Amino acid sequence: MQNDWTRRAFVKAAAAGSATLAWLGARQAPAGYAAQADKPALLGGTPVHKGGWPSWPEWRAAWEPEILNVLRSGRWSRAGGGSQVPDFEAGWAKLLGAKRCVATASGTTALITALHAMGVDAGDEVITSPYTFIATYNTILIHKALPVFADTDPATLTMDPASIERRITERTRAIVPVHIYGLPCDMDAINAIAKKHNLAVVEDACQAWLAEYHGRKCGTLGDLGCFSFQNSKHIPSGEGGAITGDSDEAIDRCYAFHNCGRATGTFQGRGCFSRGSNFRMQHFQAAILSQQFDKLVQETQRRRENADYLTAGLNEIPGIHTLRLPENSRPVWHLYAFRYDAEQFHGLPRQRFFQALGAEGIPCGGGYHEQYHDGLLDEAIASRGFQRLFGAARLKAYRDSFQELAGNKLVCETVAGMSQTLLLADRSSVDHILAAVRKIHAHSEALAKTS
Repeated sequence: MQNDWTRRAFVKAAAAGSATLAWLGARQAPAGYAAQADKPALLGGTPVHKGGWPSWPEWRAAWEPEILNVLRSGRWSRAGGGSQVPDFEAGWAKLLGAKRCVATASGTTALITALHAMGVDAGDEVITSPYTFIATYNTILIHKALPVFADTDPATLTMDPASIERRITERTRAIVPVHIYGLPCDMDAINAIAKKHNLAVVEDACQAWLAEYHGRKCGTLGDLGCFSFQNSKHIPSGEGGAITGDSDEAIDRCYAFHNCGRATGTFQGRGCFSRGSNFRMQHFQAAILSQQFDKLVQETQRRRENADYLTAGLNEIPGIHTLRLPENSRPVWHLYAFRYDAEQFHGLPRQRFFQALGAEGIPCGGGYHEQYHDGLLDEAIASRGFQRLFGAARLKAYRDSFQELAGNKLVCETVAGMSQTLLLADRSSVDHILAAVRKIHAHSEALAKTS
């Protein structure tokens, strides 16, 4: 955690403490003291949280010797030998309870590779969540397939299984559930639909390291699971990704695709038997990741404990709707999210709520917006390739279907989120979050008048 204490701050705090003791002894507060403390910082009051928050990513000097060994070896690419990437793959698979793992250059390349291994091709359709990082859309489009959106359940922020089947067509090849913010999807319902219609399931677990559903880790619940280790992630290496699975054939296809199509394992001896690209992880990335396994486990537990405490407190505040989780599941909170009801805050706009929290020293913001209106999908479906593959009538119906995503629209308009780093702070700092939200709720009418 950042150390914001200076001599001047210490003296000021000590003086304030002495004054407090004095008025406690007299059982009377100094004039204006309580009003100033309770007044929202945005209206001139004292911020609830004056310290900083844990920084991210964290580097430890103890990790440096292994990185230097890699650099000095001259074997930086796994194509030139070396053990770090294979060691990471074995360790990651063991940590998750998966049979095998293939390390990739990023979470995006992991998804591209996994979709290829599952046979997604030009002209196919893939059902996925609209509430996700844009890479989920892009990886489907790269295969010249349509990302068909199931709706978002406002209570969970994840794919609503009840909205999936009516979106299945004769072209549907796979379902990509997204465990967004580390929140497990309802995988039993999704897998049942996939089995009924003979569809592949590729989990986008890029924000769900160690998240659990019914006693199993996310990323091990479908045919393949994909992870990201980008700089903001709970286990970062700048960039990096991984694919997990229990099928030797599927993982061997992933390995071949990410290694320029070269055969391995099940397909040994067949040369470059498959299409492919160079999506390999480098050894120094793997060395960084392998040394963070214990840290990840420990910090995941800390985030969960603080999130449970925060949820219990927020549930007592009108207008704050915490999330519903699948039965017997454990999230990992890449973003601690809840839904904000402005009506319960005297009409205080969500953006003004964020500003008020920020003034109290609590950083907060919105989640994803309705990205299907940004132009990315319009560009794709207007392209020659997509017009040839799907035809104008299907693409118009596809574009019109975005208006059906009422649940996702509601989520995009009401979600509030706080960085995972806030959940790594001490319990008193989490109390500050609760105090700030309570203060804003208590003064929401006054805040709304200044919007």
